Amino acid sequence: MDANFVNIAIVVVYLIAMLAFGWWGKSRTKNNSDFLVAGRRLGPLLYTGTMAAVVLGGASTVGGVGLGYKFGISGMWLVVAIGAGVLLLSLLFAGTIQRLKIYTVSQMLSLRYGQRATQTSGIVMLAYTLMLCATSTGAYATIFVVLFDWERWLAIAVGGAIVLVYSTIGGMWSITLADQVQFIIKTVGIFALMLPFTLNAAGGLDGIRSRVDASFFQLDGIGMQTIITYFVVYTLGLLIGQDIWQRVFTAKTPTVARWGGATAGVYCILYGVAGALIGLAARVALPDIDVANLGKDVVYAEVATQILPIGIGGLVMAAAVAAMMSTASGALIAAATVARADVVPFVASWFGKTINTDDTENPEHDVKANRYWVLGLGIVAVLISMAAQDVVVALTIAYDILVGGLLVAILGGLVWKRGTGIAAAWSMAVGSVLTLALLIMYALGVIPSVDGVYANEPIYWGLGASLVSYIVISLLTPPTDPEVREAWEKRVAGAVTEELPMEAHPVASHASR
Repeated sequence: MDANFVNIAIVVVYLIAMLAFGWWGKSRTKNNSDFLVAGRRLGPLLYTGTMAAVVLGGASTVGGVGLGYKFGISGMWLVVAIGAGVLLLSLLFAGTIQRLKIYTVSQMLSLRYGQRATQTSGIVMLAYTLMLCATSTGAYATIFVVLFDWERWLAIAVGGAIVLVYSTIGGMWSITLADQVQFIIKTVGIFALMLPFTLNAAGGLDGIRSRVDASFFQLDGIGMQTIITYFVVYTLGLLIGQDIWQRVFTAKTPTVARWGGATAGVYCILYGVAGALIGLAARVALPDIDVANLGKDVVYAEVATQILPIGIGGLVMAAAVAAMMSTASGALIAAATVARADVVPFVASWFGKTINTDDTENPEHDVKANRYWVLGLGIVAVLISMAAQDVVVALTIAYDILVGGLLVAILGGLVWKRGTGIAAAWSMAVGSVLTLALLIMYALGVIPSVDGVYANEPIYWGLGASLVSYIVISLLTPPTDPEVREAWEKRVAGAVTEELPMEAHPVASHASR
């Protein structure tokens, strides 16, 4: 009882601290830029911490340890794939993305192609970020269920309310400050506490080798198909996700975005190796965990409560909550940004309406509007998490469409000058529709597969069709309007230092052509 009380007290103190950071961040939030992208002023330390925090969520922390318990060292590949995505994004594209001075991925497509049809990407991005937020909300609620013995709905409501408060009050500044604490707690919890304690309890690496099958030390023990899937889904998804790009927008300079992000990517890879080793050691130290019935994610909590000393276990539990909350808050503000900047104006345009969601002449009103969007979508995410027993299915569908439908148009616009707006629109449509259609057929059993909706083939076919459509149609259609191309090149070169207004999609001046 005493140990449980101490663990609960540590987690409660952490949650109170998160609320305090919300108020702290509020004092630094004066306008749209402050609320949504932390004023684009983050230096190397803050940027590295917030980037690592947002990508290392519950799947990386709790899930990574569980994979290590089940598969051994090869359980690291999920998090390694995430780290690889951060590395590639940072080294190849982050400098360009930072110089664009935009708010959303959809704005990048509009700048690059000058086509209103590319704004449909905002709808897919909104679904992805909202489901990511709902999944993370349900994940950290499981920790509250164990600690406080609450009903699931109450755990989701309380945890969701805390994230909502600090995200709504101060926006990206509050989230960034909270992320630094979460980054430190995760680092200490995984590297300084869980790893040495579990290795010691298992008798070190030599003790582990003598008590487990040799397959647990094989790099491909989890299966090559699974490893490939991780890289296709997570590495490629991280290259184009709004939640990740929005962190890139916060960097002070292209150099910070490039090398701060690369540092975060290397950290993620080390984090994945550490998590797999913790799980592997736990298999020796705690061999009787019933993962078949309780699930592999229970391993993390078992290590915290059975191996670690009183108090340290509470800090490690707080680390798990921190991992999930950082992902949830990042996804939430990304969803609000996309909804306000991309989706609402685009949908309104179909009804012949023009909606200006930006009120730059009155920054106070603009920040207030952003808070309403974060609050509203946060409530929606909490309700989704409460209502759905398995929102992972919805997240899987959103992730598959994100990669299968949008990847080619986004990366093509960054690397291939000959790519055209018509080709981008068609590649998104073909890739998204084919991916979704195949997902439905796999889910309904029309195409037999033991994986059902989790099958990999829909992404592969969607990506392939999207790529072929993009290349062929680009070569068959006129090049991008020179005026659009010139405006794009200026932003890529950093010659335009003004931010693109939040609601702006630079296609109106070309719509009549």
